Amino acid sequence: MHELRGEEEPSLEAILSRLAPADIVIVEGYKREAHKKIETRRLDAKDRTPLSANDPNIVAVAADSPLEGESLPVFDLDDITSIADFVERTCGLAG
Repeated sequence: MHELRGEEEPSLEAILSRLAPADIVIVEGYKREAHKKIETRRLDAKDRTPLSANDPNIVAVAADSPLEGESLPVFDLDDITSIADFVERTCGLAG
């Protein structure tokens, strides 16, 4: 944890370089960076514009309501087990 106190937010690459080697790092935010990500969609979100149509790094969607016509895998936002299994497979960690 580091307080910025007026400093610019570091890039995701800068943050990852500070971490010890790891099999997987889960981040929230940095949605404009080029890394694999799961888009979350909520009915009560201020902006419900899907990001996946313009971001090839989005590999799945987790939503709080059914989605029709989505070409990516879609998970219920609360289905943690299925999302975790998908992350393991996608990252090549499933044994």
